[in-house]
Formats: sequence, C-alpha cells, structure tokens
Amino acid sequence: MEEEAEGLRLDKYLAGAVDDLSRSRLKQIITDGLMKITRAKSSHVTETINDPSYRVKCQDQIFFTLPDMTEPEPEGQDIPLNVVYEDDQVIVINKAAGMVVHPAPGNPDGTLVNALIYHCGDSLSGINGVKRPGIVHRIDKDTSGLMIAAKTDRAHNKLAKQFAKHSLERAYQAVVWGVPNPASGIIHEKIGRDTRNRLKMAVVPYESNRGRDAITHYQVIRRLEPKRKTFDRGSALKRLAPSLSLVECRLETGRTHQVRVHMSHIRHPLVGDPFYGKSGPIQSKNFSAPAQQAINDFKRQALHAYVIGFRHPTTGEDLTFEAETPNDMKRLISALENG
Repeated sequence: MEEEAEGLRLDKYLAGAVDDLSRSRLKQIITDGLMKITRAKSSHVTETINDPSYRVKCQDQIFFTLPDMTEPEPEGQDIPLNVVYEDDQVIVINKAAGMVVHPAPGNPDGTLVNALIYHCGDSLSGINGVKRPGIVHRIDKDTSGLMIAAKTDRAHNKLAKQFAKHSLERAYQAVVWGVPNPASGIIHEKIGRDTRNRLKMAVVPYESNRGRDAITHYQVIRRLEPKRKTFDRGSALKRLAPSLSLVECRLETGRTHQVRVHMSHIRHPLVGDPFYGKSGPIQSKNFSAPAQQAINDFKRQALHAYVIGFRHPTTGEDLTFEAETPNDMKRLISALENG
C-alpha cells in the first residue's frame, strides 16, 4: 500500500485502487463481511473488517471476495433497440419517443432497462452486484434521442463522474413557439420541484434553498413561418398566427425537464409539451389547414437528443454521436415550413 494512502477511509482508498468497482459497491462488500485485512501491527492475524470508515495503514494487507452477480429484478424483454454504438463497456441507444427508461409502478415492463437486459445478456458484468445496465442519465418518456448505458461498474463509475463534472456533451433539437430574441443565449436558472404540482419542475429563486443550478445554451437554428389562412377582402383582419422556430439547446447540467422548463421560462415553450406548453400561443387556428393539423397531431413535446459525446471509460478516446431528427419531428417541421 502506498504511503499517501495512510489514514484514508477504507472505502475511499479501495475506490481509488480498484478501477472495476464503484465506491458504493466496495462499501457494500465491506458491510457484507467479505473484506479481510491483515493489520500492519499483527502480520499473522487476518480478520474480517466490516467498517467502511476504518483508517488504513501503510503495511495493511487487504483481501476480499467478490460475490457472484445476482439476477436483475426486472426481466429482460425482446424489445427492438436502435443501437448506435456498443462494446464490452458501454452501449449508446437512440431511444424512441414513448419508451420509458426505468420500470416503475405505472410502467413495470416494456422499458429501456428491460430491453437492455435482454439485448446485452452475458455482456453485462453488473452494476453494484446486479446484472443490469447502469443508466448514466435519463431522457423523458416522450423525448427521443441518444442515451448512454454502462455495462460494468467501472464504466458506470467513470461516466457518472463525467456527468457530475458536466463534461458530457449533450445537444437537443426543439421546436418552440415564437423566436427567441436574442437568437442565442444562456439560460442560467435554478430548477426545483413545482410547489403547486409535484409532477412538474419549475424555475426557483436563486436565494431560496430549493432546487439545483441549471445552465442551458440555446441557439436558433432557423425560423419556422407556417402559411396563414386566407380571408376575403371584406372580412375583418384577424390577429396573425405566431412564428415558431427550431432551436438547439446544449446542456451544461442535467436537471429533470431542464430544456422544457428553461424554454418555457423565457416564454418559448415546446410545441406539444403537455406540462409546460399550455401557456404558449393558441393562435394556430389561423394557420393553414396542413400546419394546424400537424400541430394537432403531434402528441408529445417536440424534443430530440441529437448529439451525445463522452470520453470512453477505458480507452480514454473522445466519442461523439449524432442521431438524425426522427420522422415525426421532420413531418412537423416540414408542415410548419411548407404547409
């Protein structure tokens, strides 16, 4: 054991010395009584140690037994996946809109986790002792696009650190009401649980002790100008329908509903957003019939995670992937531009 390790907590020392296991997994091994130590001052006595806060000594010798992986609680299901990249450490998926990421009381199966367990099979070496994929970040059920999952504890640990340090590259495409002015900018507002509706998130004051820091960089890609209805010359002039725009949002942080909340906060909510888009303009009644129909038929928030970039957890290679705009958003954009 290195001299600089002297005095470190046992779980912290092992987290730095054992790449393949996360600190939480190592802590579990310790508390489960699977860690043994021959202390520096008693070289002939080996004992079980189950205290993660034990302060290690330079001459300590540490041994542990890694238990067999347990089977995952959710069952694997043969659900088609759009796999963008895969190796023995990570898998990148282009998730379809409508797919839930994690099993939950309202969605016990049919989720991305169920699909990954089936697809990856024996290539999952397990996360914290369970044969399951490590979900590093989430996207909402009705948001489409790119997600990373880890196959090993080591990969999960390293990718989670990148997420915490905001070094993962993530960019979204969104169709929003109106045209942001200025055309590019930074939204730096804390996001926390909405006190009036626990299912929603909201921007909260910075001076409050609620919420977490959130930063979104936005850029208008192009303005969308749907055709308007035509009226007889004798009819009274009606208020024109609003413009819309295709916007790119790049995230420094990864808060729940971040793009949706931030764009709604600057009064440019996403088209089709059932939670944060209701305060958006309703003047689409003055759009041409094809444009109006396209908006009415679009039953989810117009949001797609189209870029993801990260440093590979074992090779150190910088990887970036881009997913084409999904067909439903293409149809919506085309109708708003040409309808």
